[in-house]
Amino acid sequence: MTRPNILWICTDQQRWDTIRRLGFPAAQTPHLDALAEQGTAFTRTYCQSPICTPSRASFLTGMYPIAHQVQRNGNTGFPDHLVLVPEVFRQAGYRTGLIGKLHLSSAQGRVEQRPTADGYEEFYWSQHPEPDWPEGHDYQDWLRAKGIDAAQAYAPAEDIVTHPVTAEHSQTAWATERALDFIDRTEDDRPWLLSINVYDPHPPFDPPLSWFERFDPAQMPAPIFAPSDLEHHRRLAGVDQQTRKPVDPTLVPDASQLGDYSHDTPPDSYDIRRIRAAYMAMIAQIDDMVGKLVARLDETGQRRDTLVLFMSDHGEMLGDHGLLYKGCRFYEGLVHVPMIVSMPGRVREGLVSDALVELVDIPATICEAAGLEKPVQDQGRSLMPLLTGAADPGRHKDYVLCEYMDALRFPGSVGSRGSMYFDGRYKICVYHDAAQGELFDLASDPDELHDLWDSADHAALKSDLLLKHFSAMMLVSGAGPQRISDY
Repeated sequence: MTRPNILWICTDQQRWDTIRRLGFPAAQTPHLDALAEQGTAFTRTYCQSPICTPSRASFLTGMYPIAHQVQRNGNTGFPDHLVLVPEVFRQAGYRTGLIGKLHLSSAQGRVEQRPTADGYEEFYWSQHPEPDWPEGHDYQDWLRAKGIDAAQAYAPAEDIVTHPVTAEHSQTAWATERALDFIDRTEDDRPWLLSINVYDPHPPFDPPLSWFERFDPAQMPAPIFAPSDLEHHRRLAGVDQQTRKPVDPTLVPDASQLGDYSHDTPPDSYDIRRIRAAYMAMIAQIDDMVGKLVARLDETGQRRDTLVLFMSDHGEMLGDHGLLYKGCRFYEGLVHVPMIVSMPGRVREGLVSDALVELVDIPATICEAAGLEKPVQDQGRSLMPLLTGAADPGRHKDYVLCEYMDALRFPGSVGSRGSMYFDGRYKICVYHDAAQGELFDLASDPDELHDLWDSADHAALKSDLLLKHFSAMMLVSGAGPQRISDY
């Protein structure tokens, strides 16, 4: 078998309900729609943490956060004993590259410290677009080469829904150009793995104006919200969540413009439809990038030899339940993400699978696709049988897990610890340090508006799910170094 190329595109903070072909008409995603038609789209993919670093550590190692222990943003470094899946491909003779984020350790005010063996032969690093590093930030180097003053381009704008940087000088445009150059180097006959990690649609929701103008805020769907959400958040007021009350409710609440910590902000207290339009505009620009990359694969004759994977590291509340951003919560908008896999002639085409799958399954999947052994540490389960027709397209796992363990630090945060178990119908969330929890029946309550945690009628169900949740977490808690003998 010819080893396939791997084009792995990961967005940052993109919700599951943002692809038009999957039933969300507010999105403008013709190229992702086409990719889904040419491959398999998953409707129930879950991240292993609703925060960047632990989620990325999971889908790069194939381990759950409780096992890999990289559970927080802002860490000093990344453990040397963990194997990243790109290193498996590099050792197998692949040409490997990273464009954009890695975010396995702290990247605030510094160039991120690379893991000892991250596996990337080419490394075009850009944590986010802002110019807060004097060197080592490839996107800023690219801007300077084009004569653009990055500090001026990313100066605070009067309206922070849009940025003065133009579409052709955006981070997404930079990522596209770098990726096209990588794909075009066909004189190197090695198979390749290219990981593209753009920052969008992460806050501060600042698409170029030319993209924002394609969306009418009035046509954006309203967030999921009921007045009961406010009382619910008061019960969980001691649990970390990034939502803040904006200083100026006409502006998107950027991190630099946050007021007092607030759990009692209904989404109509700020212009949530405008925020949602900006968010969709950022995704539309990414969709355009996907279209250009797939077209180049076609032009260079590499499409049938390339497995294209599109996904996101976690979601975004986007006004649902009165919340923005992310934190120690396990609502669908935050833990449920998109995923599409396409490879003509090998991956089922036009399939929309509602199987429960996890991002931790990605390393095992791409290793099997390439005929490589997954790392010994790997806890995921390959999707290739489902993708190729050898397994039931509607079934992969009986449950999915997600964790938040002191993942973010911001004014007012307490270092919350929480976890989620979801069996496809019932979702139980435990906030371990707050003596609180949530229980939702998504069959009768898909919007997660009716918490059954304190319901006497559901006490037996709650006990059963708590036991299953505890057992599931113990099963993935890790086993230490590889066993090589009986004693």
